[in-house]
Order: sequence, then C-alpha cells, then structure tokens
Amino acid sequence: MDWQKLFVTFFYSGLAPKAPGTFGTIAGMAAGIVFLLLFPKSTLFTAIIALSIIAMLEINKYEAKTGTHDDKSIVIDEVAGIWLTMVMIPFDWVSMLLGFAFFRLYDITKPSIIGRVDRKLKGGPGVMLDDLLAGFFAGITVLVLQGLYTKFLGA
Repeated sequence: MDWQKLFVTFFYSGLAPKAPGTFGTIAGMAAGIVFLLLFPKSTLFTAIIALSIIAMLEINKYEAKTGTHDDKSIVIDEVAGIWLTMVMIPFDWVSMLLGFAFFRLYDITKPSIIGRVDRKLKGGPGVMLDDLLAGFFAGITVLVLQGLYTKFLGA
C-alpha cells in the first residue's frame, strides 16, 4: 500500500474524478466532526499543527516523486484548512455549513493574500498555506456574520 498517497489524498478522497477538493473537504469535515465529538477544540487545533507540518514534508516528497506541483488529488491541505475553520466557529450545523461554504469559496477563488501565497510559495508550504489562510478567513467570515446577525436581529 502506498501510505504517502493514502495520506496526501486523505484516504483517497482526492481521487474523485470531479471536484476532488470538495470531496477532500467533505471527508475532512466528517473526520473533524467525529474528532470534535470525542475531543475538545484545543486538541483539534494541536492536530492541525501536527498535520500541517507532516503534510508539508510529505507533499515535498510526493511532488519530487511524481514531478507535479499541487496536484488536484492532494487534498490534505483542504483537511487542514477546514479543520482550522471548524476550531474557530461554534460547533453547530449552521456554522459548520457556512464554514464549509466560505472555505470552498475562498479556496477556489483565492482572493487577496490567499492567491498571492498560492502563486509565490512552492512545494509543501505553498500547497498547505493557501488552504490554511482560506480556512482562517472562512472562520473569520462566519464569526462576523454571526455577530452581525446577533446584533441586528437579536438572536
């Protein structure tokens, strides 16, 4: 078994023929939900750090082996990104769905600094950091929207 491919494709979810990033995000979110049901957010945050460091190293090796950069099948970056969103926002279905939607929006469109990081950095750091930024900004967006909703609609 190719453990490296299993890891970078997050249990082969990145091998989906269409929208592998979305499938990787869904698989990552499902794993994150199970994780949050069992452990506190602080433990998931620690897992994000460990996962990101290991992923950067493994992506460097995988890219050297395959001769590719940021292949669409590599979705471990989506996993780390959506996990970051998940630790930032409340653990409820509305927040999680909004987090998913904004993470995918920012990951696909790569606005502002997300796109700059994606274009400038190569190797594992380049693959991972744009998704971590997308996850961070998705989390901020959800929190701002929830704050506005609470302030103006009193819910």
